[in-house]
Amino acid sequence: MSILNANKAYQNNSVQTASPGELTLMLYNGCLKFIGLARTAIELKNTEQKNTNLLKAQKIIQELMVTLNMDLEVSKSLMQMYDYINRRLIEANIHSDAAILDEVEDYVIDFRNTWKEVIQINRRLQHGETGRV
Repeated sequence: MSILNANKAYQNNSVQTASPGELTLMLYNGCLKFIGLARTAIELKNTEQKNTNLLKAQKIIQELMVTLNMDLEVSKSLMQMYDYINRRLIEANIHSDAAILDEVEDYVIDFRNTWKEVIQINRRLQHGETGRV
């Protein structure tokens, strides 16, 4: 098995065995990756790569939108933010605007970091740790 195939198998296994929380974290990380690649493409004036990567980032945000449980009040706020991020990604694509990507990236980093913290708290609670010293 080649290294490339082994890496692909590892990634597939990681996704298939991940909890819903871990999958959400993967989505945030993927979105950040594609925003970064799009920023580089803008700097290199590579319109095709910019477009490809921003469309991937948009698809991730759209996936986050459709998986929200709209029965929860927090989901309504998240939906508004995800919609805003999606619209800004479209604007960044149209105008090749890296400043918009900086703004959007900050939001996604905040979401990712908050989500990561929630996962860590849940793990501690599942293992009976209270976090007290």
